[in-house]
Amino acid sequence: MDVAITIMALLFVAFVVLGVYACVKAVGAARRGVDRTITQARRTVEDTALRAKSLGQPGTAGELAQLRLRLRTSMRATQDALQAGVVEDASLTESIELFERLSVHGRELDDELRQLERDPDRSRVGQRLSEVRERTERITHSADSLRWAARDRARKFAEDDLSSLSAQIDVESGALRHWSAEPAQPAAPTGPTGSTASDAWPGERGVAGAGSRPAPSYAPEERPEAIEPPDPRRGTTYPWQKQARPETTN
Repeated sequence: MDVAITIMALLFVAFVVLGVYACVKAVGAARRGVDRTITQARRTVEDTALRAKSLGQPGTAGELAQLRLRLRTSMRATQDALQAGVVEDASLTESIELFERLSVHGRELDDELRQLERDPDRSRVGQRLSEVRERTERITHSADSLRWAARDRARKFAEDDLSSLSAQIDVESGALRHWSAEPAQPAAPTGPTGSTASDAWPGERGVAGAGSRPAPSYAPEERPEAIEPPDPRRGTTYPWQKQARPETTN
């Protein structure tokens, strides 16, 4: 009885532990989902604000907004392309590592551009504008190179696979269209009168099989006349014999 109680207690504790673990995992997943949603919403709002500034504010403020918008758009597009491509092409892992190193410089530049937007000293901001413009150009160029290289690689693989698939389909199509008529059965040998060997009587088949020569065929007018047997009442006459004269009676 004590053993059964102990086993039940252990099972209960195990179920409780599993339930707590599942709840923690579910809460963590929900929190990560909420964080992603909040981050995405924040990015959308910030991008919209930058787009409005780049179009509505002239001068340094508008150009800084354009630089930030360009930087963020390029980096996000490259990140999405690499993460989507590495699922099918593991060789992009090194490209992702390079992009992570590039992202460090991109985040530093984005923070610096944000500070310049809020800086009231426009003269000093104007002096830094050429420098941050050059850095933005270099980072976005590198990000674009990685993105387009990954896309060209994926397109090349897709073209090679399509070419191979097309060649296989052509071969299979040719095999499906390749048919030939069944060979004709050889005609049965015919006898002298046009009948087949299967129409012959067993006796005739046996004679033919024994290798005897077939009887010659004649046209109706060329057939030899049957020889009649000699009449014993008449003597046999020959051309050199004289015919006997008939006896006369007086």
